[in-house]
Amino acid sequence: MTVSNDNAIAILRIELEDIKPLIWRRVAVPTAMNLKSVHGVIQAVMGWLDCHLWQFEASGRKYSLLIPNDSEWNERITDAATTTLSSLVADGVTDMRYVYDMGDNWQHKIIVEKLTPIDPAILYPQFLGGERRCPPEDCGGFPGYYEFFDNIAGKQSKRRKGALDWYGRPYDPDDIDEQQIVAALKRMAGGRRTRRSKPS
Repeated sequence: MTVSNDNAIAILRIELEDIKPLIWRRVAVPTAMNLKSVHGVIQAVMGWLDCHLWQFEASGRKYSLLIPNDSEWNERITDAATTTLSSLVADGVTDMRYVYDMGDNWQHKIIVEKLTPIDPAILYPQFLGGERRCPPEDCGGFPGYYEFFDNIAGKQSKRRKGALDWYGRPYDPDDIDEQQIVAALKRMAGGRRTRRSKPS
């Protein structure tokens, strides 16, 4: 799968690994986006809070933000802010890994399902579907998620109350909060359109 320029839309399927039933999302994004912006889209559609370190990996290379005065990290990382999705797709990348929160180690598989022409009537990024809410932040990775889920689903009211008090609100594993996802992507799309519309 190759593209000759940035004027295309990539349909991405995002799957969170190690948890069953599968937590997944599908989204349409411009290939002109850099990976820092793609990170923002993943955060929005999955429901993460963007408060931890993250990185992409594709074709043996790692992409993230460069950290000032951290030469050891920067030597291993290619700058996500200057790497476009189109440059990866043009090199033949059809899937990549995305890790969020190096402590909890949330591993995602990102699949480039297809490329389509840009539809001028649509604001991108565009949410296309998904199932199941993402785990709570800082719950301890997938083992901690399963413990949290067992507590809120169990019959012991004390454990259930403690888990929900820690989470801070009700948790419905089947509710992805699509309205919030669409609103977040609309803000991103509006910001991109505003920047493009400014005179150069």
